[in-house]
Amino acid sequence: MTEQTQKSQKPKNDPMKITVTKNGPYIVTGGVPLIQEEICNDDEGYCRTWRKVKGFPVQETYALCRCGHSQNKPFCDGTHAKIVFNGTETAGNEPYLRHPRIIRGPELELLDYENLCVHARFCMRAGGIWNLTKQSDIPEARDTAIEEACNCPSGRLVIKDQETGKAIEPALEKSIVIIEYPAKGEHGPLWVRGGIPVVSADGKPYTVRNRLTLCRCGKSGNKPFCDGSHVQR
Repeated sequence: MTEQTQKSQKPKNDPMKITVTKNGPYIVTGGVPLIQEEICNDDEGYCRTWRKVKGFPVQETYALCRCGHSQNKPFCDGTHAKIVFNGTETAGNEPYLRHPRIIRGPELELLDYENLCVHARFCMRAGGIWNLTKQSDIPEARDTAIEEACNCPSGRLVIKDQETGKAIEPALEKSIVIIEYPAKGEHGPLWVRGGIPVVSADGKPYTVRNRLTLCRCGKSGNKPFCDGSHVQR
């Protein structure tokens, strides 16, 4: 059952923002909606859709666990201090955003930022988004490639229209989604949607993107972003 989200009046001039704290939680300000969603498989076992499970009451400011050990997930309960969590940010100046692998098809161009992969697996259906891009003069292949790219929570996969050169991005409400994948028993990252700014512990802003994922297990080698380390492989 989906819980009804309680609306609150946001103060003026209080924009939504996520601030990474040193070896501590994410501080979320500006009344950002918090939602829990599940990845759902189709009849063939491929990741296909999202299902909203729960909406949390809106809070103007809240702290989300970053170490993975809170007993009050997704919220921080101070455990990071007890376990001496090392949350050092290693994403730096995000060099992986500069040189994506590019796959060009007849109608679509795929930009693949592989370092951002969180293993959500939406890209594997129907032969995979890379092959679908190469076959994008076929309407079904084109539509499926766009759907798979738009379902990629981390923004690893970005589809562009060859004719216009513009990225085809989903319209996403500014919100944070807690990702769960029951079929694999995986507790995924925090999916930040709609271009909410993320600021490092030393005050430097990261690149604002429509889709990005933040680590919530504490294991990522690309903190504060998820690198798929929560997946048991």
